[in-house]
Amino acid sequence: MTAQILAHGLGGSTDLPIPLTYALIGAAWTLTATFAVVAFAWRTPKFDAARPGRALPPWVTRSVDAPATRWVLAAAALGLTGWVAVAAVRGPQTSENPLPGVFYVLLWVGVVALSLAIGPVWRVLSPVRALHRFLGGRNLGRRYPDALGYWPAAAGLFAFVWLELASPDPGSLGAIKIWLVVYLAVTLAGALWCGPRWNARADPFEVYSVVASRFSLFGRNPDGRIAIGNPFNRLLTLPVRPGVVAVLSVLLGSTAFDSFSAMPQIRRLVDELTDSALAATALRTVGLVLFVGIVAATFTLAARCTGGVDARTRRELPGLLAHSLIPIVLGYVFAHYLTYLIERGQQTVYRLFGSADAEVVYVFSMHPGLLASLKVGFVLFGHVAGVIAAHDRALAVLPRQHQLTGQLAMMLVMVGYTFTGLYLLFGG
Repeated sequence: MTAQILAHGLGGSTDLPIPLTYALIGAAWTLTATFAVVAFAWRTPKFDAARPGRALPPWVTRSVDAPATRWVLAAAALGLTGWVAVAAVRGPQTSENPLPGVFYVLLWVGVVALSLAIGPVWRVLSPVRALHRFLGGRNLGRRYPDALGYWPAAAGLFAFVWLELASPDPGSLGAIKIWLVVYLAVTLAGALWCGPRWNARADPFEVYSVVASRFSLFGRNPDGRIAIGNPFNRLLTLPVRPGVVAVLSVLLGSTAFDSFSAMPQIRRLVDELTDSALAATALRTVGLVLFVGIVAATFTLAARCTGGVDARTRRELPGLLAHSLIPIVLGYVFAHYLTYLIERGQQTVYRLFGSADAEVVYVFSMHPGLLASLKVGFVLFGHVAGVIAAHDRALAVLPRQHQLTGQLAMMLVMVGYTFTGLYLLFGG
């Protein structure tokens, strides 16, 4: 199997069990039918961020929140970080080193999967939060500026995807080590300066973890108890802060660019247009910025494309509807990286804990038909959930006479995302 097959699961659209054209048409009809049903049969908001879920037994919340639990998890986080650091330095300084797998697979994809399953795990796994806790949790008393919002996290996420998708050598151990050292230094300095609020708003991995957790079955009721509830209610708990659309645009746009840049014809074009690694990096950087910018611009314009609202409300609409992008981001992430997580993840764990000779089970690569169906399913589910979330929120924030027409632009944008996502996902 080639590295590309392992990374993306399929070699291209020829691996689909149905023709790509049929998949695209089916996806468009699915979204259109979903919008038609919710538009005419769903006239009042049904989701509420304050609606409590089914609370778990009290001992669950007490156990999770117990100081002893937090200290144990903090120590485990620091221990695991130290183990990875030792493996990165003392292990083979080749492609056999586990660091790239930890960085690109377990951290970037694995944390998201865990966050979707059980909640924002990076809050307890973050080595910076753990170290800050062991230092007494003190800060210099500075207040995190509200105007910054999630912008530092968006910048950090872009720095990560730039290293993965646009840098000259994404697998370079030196480049990954430098990135992680800078990340740890900046995040720890911010935590010492502004306290835990820096981690919650500026740490790219924590913000990504929180975003993914907003579509989890598990969350907390208003009284603080851990509960199982409707994920669509959880979506509404995403804080609306400056930079929230930028965060989601980086996540969605970069995943789309990953598929786009992996297409053979695009690789050949880059080789033809550039004559050095620096030029190729510059061209890929422009492409990455363009993809992220297109997502941000189209979503923002579609959210604002409605009548009957004043200028202030129109500016706020993208943030108020940003949560509807979360299912789309998650659907595309799992469609794109599922094989990478399961198969390369096994290999990384084996290398990290000294079992390099253990045999990887290629669950999905050996069953391309199943994997193709899962990919289409993830993308469709994410977009259908996004349409439902956006429609319900529009009913609450748009004037009654514009509740339907005000959503048409968003519907067209989501259909465009679906077409483009499936086309790129299967290599055109």
